[in-house]
Amino acid sequence: MEAEFSLIDVFSDRPFGGNQLAVFPRAEGLSDEVMQQLAREFNFAESTFVLPSSDPACTHRVRIFTPRTELPFAGHATVGTAAVLASRNPGSSQFLFEEGIGPVTVIADGPAWRLVLPSPEYETSPQPPSAVPVARALSLPETAVVRCWFAGVGLRFCFVQLTGQDMVDRATLDTSAWSVGLADGWSPHLYVFAGDFRDGQRLYSRFFAPAIGVAEDPATGSACVTLVASLADGSPQADGSFHFADRSGRRHGPPQPARRHCPQGARQGHRGQRLRPCHDHRARRPHHPRPGTGRLSARRTGGR
Repeated sequence: MEAEFSLIDVFSDRPFGGNQLAVFPRAEGLSDEVMQQLAREFNFAESTFVLPSSDPACTHRVRIFTPRTELPFAGHATVGTAAVLASRNPGSSQFLFEEGIGPVTVIADGPAWRLVLPSPEYETSPQPPSAVPVARALSLPETAVVRCWFAGVGLRFCFVQLTGQDMVDRATLDTSAWSVGLADGWSPHLYVFAGDFRDGQRLYSRFFAPAIGVAEDPATGSACVTLVASLADGSPQADGSFHFADRSGRRHGPPQPARRHCPQGARQGHRGQRLRPCHDHRARRPHHPRPGTGRLSARRTGGR
């Protein structure tokens, strides 16, 4: 079997940094099983497989695999795939991908790429996670947890706000405690962060997702989409824009700078919320890797 692929680094200012991605630009003929085996072989957070779209409105179908399972959406994987396709087709500046979450638009914006999700649903759980099992899973004292909650846009996450950046750096996943207290919950994926969780502020974060075969992901666009949606959801404002900058850190390496942008949201009910367009996620082209350059924000219109 032969399959062409590209390896790129997304959200990095140097080779072999940031978030690695394997892109198979012509994946026709590869079975689901082979795609999963290839993703497991590369062992990156995600690998993508580009296929002809079943939707005539879309330019390509993009399937995204972690080493363990297929995902409906991933931020850095989508942006990186667009950059690879553009490098193979000079002059291409916009793509409309068919993904599990629905159509996703990626647009060249100078040296960067901008990603837009039209109207994905924001969901939450009425029962928040307990701080006790969360702290145990992160090998931290319970007093380090400011608050935690479940939320998702395409993918579900357990968000954990900690008392400071030192606690984010200190966090170490205890897989035994995680298996007992969180693995079977509303979401087993832990996105931990520190900072002032308000509009216009800066956060520092890490992401642990052993359930999908990712011990730690250097930069997680899909989680940031949901995090800013949570910011909009918790605001007393009926209308407005919401944004923040997120700096992704790693315990065994230098922090990875990344900023994301998520404008124009429209709230529709407590359990279901739609943000349109919800994600403007920027990353430099793979031949000239640089940190992400956008902002993470959301706009909500309409009353509660």
